[in-house]
Amino acid sequence: MELLLQQIFNGIMFGSTYAIVALGLTLVMGILSIPNFAHGHLYMLGGYITFFFISATGLGFWLSMLLSVITLGLIGVLMERMVYRPLTDQPHINAFIAAIGALLFLEALALVVWGPQGLRIPNPYPQNIQFLGITMGLQRLLVIGGAAVLILCLHLFMKKTLMGTTIEAVAQNREGAMLNGINVNRVSAITFGISSATAAIAASFLSPIFMLSPSMGAILGMKAFIIVILGGMGSIPGAILGGYILGLIEALGGGYVSAAYKDVFAFGALIVILSFKPTGIFGKKEA
Repeated sequence: MELLLQQIFNGIMFGSTYAIVALGLTLVMGILSIPNFAHGHLYMLGGYITFFFISATGLGFWLSMLLSVITLGLIGVLMERMVYRPLTDQPHINAFIAAIGALLFLEALALVVWGPQGLRIPNPYPQNIQFLGITMGLQRLLVIGGAAVLILCLHLFMKKTLMGTTIEAVAQNREGAMLNGINVNRVSAITFGISSATAAIAASFLSPIFMLSPSMGAILGMKAFIIVILGGMGSIPGAILGGYILGLIEALGGGYVSAAYKDVFAFGALIVILSFKPTGIFGKKEA
């Protein structure tokens, strides 16, 4: 029983991270209608930027994370303007190639600036607590709590603010929003900035637990796409639920089968769920 509870706790922690990253990816796909293959590498860059502010300037964890969120949000806006906006009316394959080029650039940038060796942000909360026979690190609890707060804030932003309603309008009908006087380019840039900022939050929370590396964004970006497909393309609730499902599957599979195959379970879950519901959990069939 203790092993089960421990793996469930770990699964919720991983799922919290996956949900945050998948949320950002879902927002971009809903607005731009193209998959941002570089999203996982933006997550990686967010972790390195937080590390830079802590190590080079001596700032504390929370202030460094805030500066990382702002910096990566601005990088996201710049990427939308320089990489994706010029390709708006071009064939989708052009945007796919540009996204791949962006992720290769970000990975090479991290290699040049920080090198190939693994780095780790000092853990601001290294203490552990015992509950029901399981060990819970305070930093891991912070990941779970931070994800819950971020999901709630994003929900309120999308449902209760004018900008959130505008983003949903552009996602539903880009041409119709344009005809109603909405500045679609501005909305796209803001959405990309929010998406990148959420990736920085996820990376900052998780980097004190796991090592930073230039290639860390590749596998996480792939899992984010799996989560978006599992939850249903463009569905925010689906991205949240899909993230937690994937986290629990990996933790339970790694604990009871083998940790070496935990990444395989993600693809297995994708195949099984899509076999029963090809549109994803919250996906709808097109008319």
